[in-house]
This record gives sequence, C-alpha cells and structure tokens, in this order.
Amino acid sequence: MQSLENPPSHASKPADVSRWRSYRPLVYGAPCRPGSVRSRGWLLALLLAPGLCAGTDTNLLDEAFGDLYNFNFPAAHQAVDRYVAEHPQESLPYSVRASGYLFYELDRLGILESEFLIDDKRIVDKKAKTPDPAVRAKFLKAVEDATTRADVALAADPNDKMALLSMCIAEGVSTDYMALVEKHQILSLAPAKKSNTYAQRLLKIDPKYYDAYLAAGFSEYMIGSLPFFIRWFVHFDNVNGDKKAGIQHVELVANEGHFLKPFAKILLAIAALRDKRPRDAQKLLQELAKNYPQNPLFRSELAKLNAKIGAD
Repeated sequence: MQSLENPPSHASKPADVSRWRSYRPLVYGAPCRPGSVRSRGWLLALLLAPGLCAGTDTNLLDEAFGDLYNFNFPAAHQAVDRYVAEHPQESLPYSVRASGYLFYELDRLGILESEFLIDDKRIVDKKAKTPDPAVRAKFLKAVEDATTRADVALAADPNDKMALLSMCIAEGVSTDYMALVEKHQILSLAPAKKSNTYAQRLLKIDPKYYDAYLAAGFSEYMIGSLPFFIRWFVHFDNVNGDKKAGIQHVELVANEGHFLKPFAKILLAIAALRDKRPRDAQKLLQELAKNYPQNPLFRSELAKLNAKIGAD
C-alpha cells in the first residue's frame, strides 16, 4: 500500500468537528438495525470533480486525480499543494485533498477490495480496524477548508459551479468516511442527501456537466437499495430510488465524463460483481488496469476474476 509519506498537515487550526458530530438520523422513530442499510456502492459520491472549470487551469487537478487513481497518494497531495499555492481561495482542491485522505484510509483498511464491497455483512460489521486518528484529523481539516471556501463563493454567486462541486465532494467524502470507516451508515444519509442536493443544483445549471451525474446515479441506486421501511422516511431531491436509472446515470459518466470517467467504471465494476455479472466486471477492470498500471488494486482484482472465469 502506498504510504502517505508524511504529507503536510495543512492544519493552521484544529478542524471544527462540531459539524461532523451534528448529523442525526433522518429516520426518526424507525426501528433501524445496523444491518438494515445495505451500503451498496457507498463508494462514493466521492471525488465529484468538474467538467473543466471556465477560466481555471485544471492541469494540476488532472494530475492529482490521475495520481489518486494510481493510488500514488503522496504525488496527489503534492499536485494539490501546487494548485493551492496558485489558487489559495478556491475550494475544489481542498475537496480533492480530502478525497486523497479518504482513499488512503479505505485502502489501508482493505475496504476497497471486492470481498468487502460485495458483502453487506462486512460493510455493516462494527468490528472494524481502528481508523488512523492522524489521517482522520487531516481529512476533517480538508473538508472544513473546502466547505468554508465554498460557502463564501456561493454567498457571492449561488451558481458558482466550482463551489457547488466542492460542496458535493465534501459531503460525498463525509458520507463515505462515516459509512465505511466509522460504520455510521444511518448517520451517513445526512451528508449523502446534501451531496445529492448540490449535484442536482449543478445539473440544473448545466445538464452537460456529466461528472455530476455520478452523485445523481449513486443516490438513485442507494435509495433503491434501502429497505422499504427506511426508504419511506428518506427523501432526496429528484430521486425516486430507481436502481436501473441510477446505473444509467453512472454509465453516462463512464462514457462522457472527464475526471470521473474512471471512477464511474469502478462503481460499475462493483455493481456488476454484486449482480453476478463477472464478465462485465472483468472488462471494466481490464480497462482500469491498462489505464492505471501503478494501481495494485486493479491488478489484484482482475487477477482474482481471471482465476475464477478465465481471461479472454
């Protein structure tokens, strides 16, 4: 596993954890059991990156996302640091930074392996490895840096696409950390709902902002996977809980997206494995392993599938 190599903490002050602790279940009065929420593809409204942002040089963000997909976390943080040095008040790079810390922790804990993601019992199992407190602090600080800057930008312009994306990412990575690392699946519905709201606002402004369809598709699939008695109490804007429509949105990103095209393929591969379609998953993993050869997870998951069904 790639080490963080002691990236800078970027912490000029302690992260405000009161926001993190303020989430409450959306299903008041419902007899919710921990295993009731089937966290299919809780990965991730994570990394909701833009189509190219007008007036902004995104080469360093392209580089950061490429390093994230290769699981080269130190290089990803370095690219983000260079971008922040040039654009200190922009919110998006801080959301990318938070994504890097999240991916590092998910990889360290083995949460990204297929055996984990296709097994609901393992997803909701409370007997998890202990999260790294140092990484958690850096993660929360990056989320706070993103949201405070995005709030300022949206106060000045409610249609600021980069700020909307930053909020969508920040709430998305918060969803994943709470659901997958801290095992608070019910509580994680709150930031998931916020992430979808920002994505819907962005798509209303620009329907061709294809990467944002990942959040919409994730929300459709997630809500459609919830038990009925929980779904009854949960409302996401413009989401009907149609799993088929959710997959179609993710396929749109896999075909037309920019930064999120590879990530959409990861989610589609997970969905294919869960739906007992190993050949589809094999094809997607072949593409990912070819495009991101430094990522050991893609190679190992492809090797597992090849051993089971044979390589073409």
